Amino acid sequence: MAATTPTATSNLLITKKNLSSLSLISTNKLPTFSPLHTSSRRQLFIVLSASLNSKPTVLVAEKLGEAGINLLKDFANVDCSYNLSPDELCTKISLCDALIVRSGTKVSREVFESSGGRLKVVGRAGVGIDNVDLAAATEHGCLVVNAPTANTIAAAEHGIALLAAMARNVAQADASVKAGKWQRNKYVGVSLVGKTLAVMGFGKVGSEVARRAKGLGMHVIAHDPYAPADRARAIGVELVSFDEALATADFISLHMPLTPATAKILNDETFVKMKKGVRIVNVARGGVIDEDALVRALDAGIVAQAALDVFTVEPPPQDSKLVQHERVTVTPHLGASTMEAQEGVAIEIAEAVVGALKGELASTAVNAPMVPAEVLTELKPFVELAEKLGRLAVQLVSGGSGVKDVKVTYASARAPDDLDTRVLRAMITKGLIEPISSVFVNLVNADFSAKQRGLRISEERILQDGSPESPLDFIQVQIANVESKFASAISETGEIKVEGRVKDGIPHLTRVGSFEVDVSLEGSIILCRQVDQPGMIGKVGSVLGEQNVNVSFMSVGRIAPRKQAVMAIGVDEQPNKETLKKIGDIPAVEEFVFLKL
Repeated sequence: MAATTPTATSNLLITKKNLSSLSLISTNKLPTFSPLHTSSRRQLFIVLSASLNSKPTVLVAEKLGEAGINLLKDFANVDCSYNLSPDELCTKISLCDALIVRSGTKVSREVFESSGGRLKVVGRAGVGIDNVDLAAATEHGCLVVNAPTANTIAAAEHGIALLAAMARNVAQADASVKAGKWQRNKYVGVSLVGKTLAVMGFGKVGSEVARRAKGLGMHVIAHDPYAPADRARAIGVELVSFDEALATADFISLHMPLTPATAKILNDETFVKMKKGVRIVNVARGGVIDEDALVRALDAGIVAQAALDVFTVEPPPQDSKLVQHERVTVTPHLGASTMEAQEGVAIEIAEAVVGALKGELASTAVNAPMVPAEVLTELKPFVELAEKLGRLAVQLVSGGSGVKDVKVTYASARAPDDLDTRVLRAMITKGLIEPISSVFVNLVNADFSAKQRGLRISEERILQDGSPESPLDFIQVQIANVESKFASAISETGEIKVEGRVKDGIPHLTRVGSFEVDVSLEGSIILCRQVDQPGMIGKVGSVLGEQNVNVSFMSVGRIAPRKQAVMAIGVDEQPNKETLKKIGDIPAVEEFVFLKL
């Protein structure tokens, strides 16, 4: 019997009366407020609060706009100490309840250890949080918040400025004139009108760049697996696949986050897929471009020009071939550097930090809050299973339509009141979003992050007969209205479907599409659809063995003997492209895909 239950996030309300009794919650225990319990198994979010009897202290370690400082001063004692050495920061932090930084201050594990448990909130005035040790923050019960929206317009405007400056050789011509030259013929540019711009990453900044480019008379296409097609259509933008964007663009503007999936996504292999003479703008993250490969593409004439605001190492080396290249325009990470953006960031991060100190749940929280130890202990293997199923499902998606509709099914012998699925839903959302996004998803921001991306997640519970000793029998994730890069992952009803169980405490993949498999979700997975015939396991295993790729598990599911089958192979190492090609070249292998966990 299946019953659909609504997805709703419970809020923990804090009043002035009970706020005064709250103190910083340590990593070891969560306070209990019996009047707030509506179910014996209801989970409480971590609540951070400041005593009403004394003001908290906020350390601002890098320059922050005056509006933000004033907002902080209305609530807390503010210590503005800039350019602190790591040792000086560790010395000061034990006296502070909150810390605000930009990108120049490293908030390391040593900082959290030196705080002695007093540090409650770290605020990053900007989007990226590469400089904050999130794992250490979570271990020490410290919430990390950022300011992801205030820089949007400034970054989009800078992208357009670089686009136009590059097309008309503004920087090179300026340097030439100042050197006493007058070289009009050398710096003839290209027009933007009628040209195709590919926006790679159609989030806040990318969509604003698209709007402005449309105003300049450009034809705009975009690639983003999460961009809602209706939002793109509303501003006259066509969503396309990654390869189509590369092949058709005259200009490429990068607005994707730096994740393992996007690191060096523009490389020797992708440059050769581009239209000769393409021009590239990057105001996102330096690491998404292989900088040595870009120099080679410039020298070969594949890339006509590049305009870069960000680099893999900042500042870049003075002798950088890329920076010194005649056809490259560079700026020193100025995307957010307008007076308006700086004030907006200051206000946004100040409000987030003050809200966290008051005990409010922040939608911009980027690290996982804590839940009661007994709940985590019971759900731990299922939490891991949920995230990995989300990661597997999203990696099976292909095409430019975008992930919009996800259905999660939980099979359990427990009554709905005895199984709070918020943690599991959050981890599935985390698995779906994080592989191709810079957003860090947790209990606090999971529903918010999904909503921002137009991702609709519905939940269904199948009530099973049996003992409720184990919280779940299986979890199933389905993604509707998308194409799959592995056709066998499509179920009879047309959705990408993956299903998993926990066996002996280890998450297992037990179904892909219509095929039953059984493979441990450790390391990574290769899925192969093949003709069911003798010797296939040996052939694939031999290819992997020759390349020293260790196989941890192997399972075959089939429709019927001598018909089609799906082989699921767990591997400890990532096979190289040559190895994967050899697997694909085995005559009986009809399709395959490598999935990284």
